[in-house]
Amino acid sequence: MADEDIEPVALTVEAQITTDANSGWACVVIPDSQHRLGTGKPVKIVGVIDGHDIQATMLPIGDGKHMVPVKAAVRKAINKGVGDDVRLEITGRRS
Repeated sequence: MADEDIEPVALTVEAQITTDANSGWACVVIPDSQHRLGTGKPVKIVGVIDGHDIQATMLPIGDGKHMVPVKAAVRKAINKGVGDDVRLEITGRRS
């Protein structure tokens, strides 16, 4: 994907990897994300989680929050699992 397809975003959260109640996926919940990103719809993002580059789709979960799924390969790469704290830096929004 070309750089011109990415809108810069500066959003950093320090949170725990949790399990989503509906899907069972390991994820990081972004509080107030609807207000911060201007949408309650899914958002394709790029960023870094504990130093590891990621591409994901933030999914709305209600109450103005989104979740960022953290795939098993990413959890293995950062040596973290459900219950561990991580630093998630969202650096861009893909169109």
